[in-house]
Amino acid sequence: RHERAGFGKAVPQRLAWVLMEAPAVVVFIGIYALGDHALETAPLCLLGIWQLHYLQRTFVFPFRLRDPKKTTPVAVVLSAIAFNVLNAYVNARWLSHFGSYSLRDFESFHFLIGASMFVGGFVLNIQADGALLRLRSPGSTGYKIPRGGLFEYVSSPNYLAELIEWFGWAMLTWSLSGLAFALYTAGNLIPRALSHHRWYREKFADYPKERKALLPFVL
Repeated sequence: RHERAGFGKAVPQRLAWVLMEAPAVVVFIGIYALGDHALETAPLCLLGIWQLHYLQRTFVFPFRLRDPKKTTPVAVVLSAIAFNVLNAYVNARWLSHFGSYSLRDFESFHFLIGASMFVGGFVLNIQADGALLRLRSPGSTGYKIPRGGLFEYVSSPNYLAELIEWFGWAMLTWSLSGLAFALYTAGNLIPRALSHHRWYREKFADYPKERKALLPFVL
């Protein structure tokens, strides 16, 4: 489908996911290690929080996908790699070099709220991904209406969870690099969530009318 749409060559979806997300693991660690504060306890904890998301996204999620025949355009893969390299550099460089963190910062209001948002978003993200993956059993075809959990309120709870995570990251790091990533994520995912919502409504005549696109009861 992607090739017919003019995107050029494509690679298997699982491999694409690993290639796209790997810079957020590998490049991040490499840049982080160069910082003057790399071995300090607080930055190391923040490194662990970042890796919690991206290790799961790079090395767990792709291998849960149930359709090995799906592909991703090379152009999409390359653009995602470029963004993740830049984003990893900016955030890692801030954490281990330009930023200044101590364990006392972890007692601050913005850290506690941000960390709660990040962990909560992370858990919701895994739950939403799992619900979507379970919709299609091996060998089955076609589309179904997702049910249960946040799917009862919004069409894209996985996107909502990502937004919660990265705005939480911006709060817990209290950094411009974190805020820039959160705003980019919003600019990327909000239009996609609206598009998915329209598709569901066009595809299914019985799609729940009360279900919103991204924010329960609002949007």
